[in-house]
Amino acid sequence: MSGSRQIRKTTPRKTTSTSDLPNHASGTPLHIQVRETIRRQVHDGGLVDETGQLMTEAELGKHFGVSRITIRSAIRPLVDEGLLERERGRGTFLRSNQPENWAGRLMGFSETIRDTGQQPGAKILQQGMTNRHDATVREQIGERAVWQLKRLRLADDTPIAIEHAFYAPDIGLELEKRDLTSIVMYRVFEHELGFNIKEANQTVSATLADSSNAKLLNVKIGSPLISMERLTISVDGRPLEFLRSIYLPSYFHFSIKLTRNPA
Repeated sequence: MSGSRQIRKTTPRKTTSTSDLPNHASGTPLHIQVRETIRRQVHDGGLVDETGQLMTEAELGKHFGVSRITIRSAIRPLVDEGLLERERGRGTFLRSNQPENWAGRLMGFSETIRDTGQQPGAKILQQGMTNRHDATVREQIGERAVWQLKRLRLADDTPIAIEHAFYAPDIGLELEKRDLTSIVMYRVFEHELGFNIKEANQTVSATLADSSNAKLLNVKIGSPLISMERLTISVDGRPLEFLRSIYLPSYFHFSIKLTRNPA
């Protein structure tokens, strides 16, 4: 994938059943009901045309029987998550439904899983300060003691990954004030902690499940897994996060664009 939008193949726009229409008597705000219906339906080919273009705000308002303000409030988080993309003068489009695409798009686990139409989750395995990290972590973070966060990551309550992240102490102490089972890490960096993310350097390889990982991911010992290391840095060169992860290969697809300079 380059920087351009990828459109997945879709069927013509489907209609919304009565059960999918917002319930005005429900205690859940209308824009949240509409947002989740849009999220679910666009991945099934509904509400978008054959090019992946979403209905206009006016069409969606009529479709769901709500105001354009409600529609706008419903769509905005889906754009922020990366599920939808606005193109000036053209409309709103469904992005590619590939779980991860390199290069160009830096996303955390929660953003990635939401982009596929699933609900992200986590179970905390370890957290807190440690000085028992290895030389690679020490080199990447540049600290003698670091704050660590190890989590089992879920997609629709199914374990699909294990993430072990390391942070400088001041960042870690800020993170532990938040709900670490639902945190969207990059958003917290950018919108709450005031960090401007520049880029991430990532290495992807293969590994085999040991007894601990196999038990957590419900696979056999020796099963193939995807292994990844990622260092995320700010615009001023500060290491923000060093992440080690393993994934079930059936849930992740890595696509990297390669170019060759002419001789």
